[in-house]
Amino acid sequence: MENHLLKKRIPSNPDLTEGSIVDKVLLFAIPLMLTSMLQQLFNATDVAVVGKFASTEALAAVGSNTPIISLLVNFFVGISVGANVLIARNIGARQPEKAKSAVRTSMALALVAGVIVAVIGNLIAVPIIDLLGVPPEVRNYSVIYLRLYFSGVPFIMLYNFEAAIFRSNGNTRTPLICLFVGGVFNVCANLFFVLVLGMDVDGVAIATVLANVISSMMLLHALRNEDSVIHVNVAKIRINRDDLVTILKIGMPAGLQSAVFSISNICIQSAINSLGATYMAASSAAFNIEILAFFVVNSFTQTLVSFIGQNYGAKKYERCREIVRKTLIVSWVFTTALSAILLVFARPLLGLFTNEQLVIEAGLLRIKLLLYAETLNVLMDNLSGAMRGLGKSLVPALTTLICVCGIRIIWVFTGFKIYHTWLSLMIVFPVSWAVNATFIIIGYIYTRNRMLPREG
Repeated sequence: MENHLLKKRIPSNPDLTEGSIVDKVLLFAIPLMLTSMLQQLFNATDVAVVGKFASTEALAAVGSNTPIISLLVNFFVGISVGANVLIARNIGARQPEKAKSAVRTSMALALVAGVIVAVIGNLIAVPIIDLLGVPPEVRNYSVIYLRLYFSGVPFIMLYNFEAAIFRSNGNTRTPLICLFVGGVFNVCANLFFVLVLGMDVDGVAIATVLANVISSMMLLHALRNEDSVIHVNVAKIRINRDDLVTILKIGMPAGLQSAVFSISNICIQSAINSLGATYMAASSAAFNIEILAFFVVNSFTQTLVSFIGQNYGAKKYERCREIVRKTLIVSWVFTTALSAILLVFARPLLGLFTNEQLVIEAGLLRIKLLLYAETLNVLMDNLSGAMRGLGKSLVPALTTLICVCGIRIIWVFTGFKIYHTWLSLMIVFPVSWAVNATFIIIGYIYTRNRMLPREG
């Protein structure tokens, strides 16, 4: 009976420390790609519905909030990487009690962090919108959407920590299934609230919140019914101090790295706002297309975190090196292929979000500049994930702070002031990626040589 149960678990919770690397990487990463794309579908349907059936101002409002939402949410999502690494390391080291303790701490941290972000987000909504210089015709829409979205952050946070727990145990399919159900609900609810009830940004925000409630509760139910080390007993959820310290030690720099991108993008968004509602709408629509290529990159980044975490815990250092090499190749192939497809179909895809030709042309420029340079993200993001899997999150966080945030902020307040054009603003994305990728490569080689000694 025990062997029968074990065999049933293998497909969803594979041992990442044994067997073929490429096969397991693909089985792990592909559900992550689909999961990320479904998450983006939440935002994309918001943008598409208000852009097609409400107004350009409503579309601009949803897009202008993206960097703000990313700043606070992604910081805590980055912390969930610490939970992923700690649990995966304990699983790889065959220490189930420590893994269970880390799971309990992760759940407690998710709940606390979610409430904190929701409260802070609602308190600073108006000052932040004003600080960004959102045009008067867009301001009220932006405030309404931001406040409603932040009200649902506890469920977004819970889902992301729950998904990190499943990933640490090699399971990426369960989070995908739960998110798929929420995604279908989100699309239907968006159309109902806007077309039937006549709502605009408030309707799409409420739909997104309800979709996240459904996904997070489904995933919680799955964790409660797990028969492995990641089983969750709600009554026993509590914070273990040692686990919390380790999670924060690994997760805080990862959260900072995510937040740094958001901080720099807030500066970029402020500059976009200065160009008017047309470019705000173009940026919002283009982002929802180009981000799909990044999700491919990021799925392999998360794969590296879990794979390296388990294998480093099992002290399989040579396998760690091999995982990084092979994952980089597979990631590059998938990212290049999807980027090419998106470039071919960029114009009709933008047409799903807006009917205005000026918005479409500006969106095309952004998509081309970013997708041609997307392979830089393969090196930058994947190697960052490998270092986080080793428990070393500070190096990629610092390089990102200097090379991404620094370059973008400096450009917004210098070069963009002189060359106040859409092109001069968009070009800063690939330039900052190129500089950051160079330093990330150096940081990874140094970290690898110190932590992954050659076997034999």
